[in-house]
Amino acid sequence: MKFVLATHNPGKIQEMQAILSQLGVEVVSPAELGVDVDVEETGETFAENAMLKAKAICAAAGLPAIADDSGLCVDALNGGPGVYSARYGGEGLDDAGRTALLLQNMRGQTTRAAHFACAIACAFPNGDTLTAEGRCDGAVAFAPMGQGGFGYDPVFLVPEKAKTFSQMTAEEKNEISHRGRALRTFSEKLATYLKR
Repeated sequence: MKFVLATHNPGKIQEMQAILSQLGVEVVSPAELGVDVDVEETGETFAENAMLKAKAICAAAGLPAIADDSGLCVDALNGGPGVYSARYGGEGLDDAGRTALLLQNMRGQTTRAAHFACAIACAFPNGDTLTAEGRCDGAVAFAPMGQGGFGYDPVFLVPEKAKTFSQMTAEEKNEISHRGRALRTFSEKLATYLKR
C-alpha cells in the first residue's frame, strides 16, 4: 500500500519508511509522484499544520498522505521557536544557522529545559483522517555535539542518555524521539484502521 509523505526531507522519509514498512506500507515522496504542492503552514499548533499538509497532498496525489509537523519548544523562549522551528530566523538560514541563532538567544539562560513535539496527520482520499502526537523532553546544550541527525539535533540533549540526538544512532534516537513516539502511536492507529 502506497502512502505519500508530505516532506522533501530525506531524513524524515527514511525515519517514516523504517517504522511504517512493518505494516506493509511503502512511503513515497511527493517528488517521486511528480506532485508539487506548497502548503502554507498557517496553523497555530503542530497538529493543525500537519493536517493542512496531509489534506493538501492527499488531494493532489489521490493517495493517502501522511504529514508531520514538529519543532523544538524551549521553556526560556516561552515555548519558541515552536511551530516556527523550521522558519526560525527567516528564509536565509539553514539548520546550522538556526541552531546558532537558538544558542545566541539562549546566552545567559540558566534554565535550559526544552522538549521536541511532533504531530502526525494522515488524510485518506475517502475523507477519513488519523492523528497522533509524541513528545521528548530534554534540554538545550551549550554547544552543538555529534554528527548525526538534522535540524536542532546537535543541541538537543537528552539527560538520561547524556547525549544529544546527534550523538545517538538512528535506532537510539527513534526509540525515544518525539517523532518515534508519535509514529508508534500512529502506526498502531493505522494498523487498526487498515484492518477495518
